[in-house]
Amino acid sequence: MNFELEKTEKYTVIKLLCEKLDSNIAPFLKSELVILNSDGVKNIIIDMALTRYSDSSGLSAILVANRLCKNSNGVLVLCNLQDPVKKLIAISQLDTILSITNTLDEAKKLIPVHV
Repeated sequence: MNFELEKTEKYTVIKLLCEKLDSNIAPFLKSELVILNSDGVKNIIIDMALTRYSDSSGLSAILVANRLCKNSNGVLVLCNLQDPVKKLIAISQLDTILSITNTLDEAKKLIPVHV
């Protein structure tokens, strides 16, 4: 598995365990996001501390997560982005629509209190 899940009542943390979020990983991540959403998870934090690279399929998976969370009146937060991934998100102008924090603790604070 290229990621691990930590589920709580308020949110689920998806910790990516791969250096590259690319076409080898993104389809599995998308599938997991759809499953989580159908299970009623609406607040998701994606911890990308170990991920040094993302391509368009990785960004697509992140956008799927964002859409699923928004459609469920929930929140998606990305945290611990390494510089190359941060730059890609900025170049793609996704930093204007995605919630991004420096740490997991900061990300948890962005999750609404009322579930």
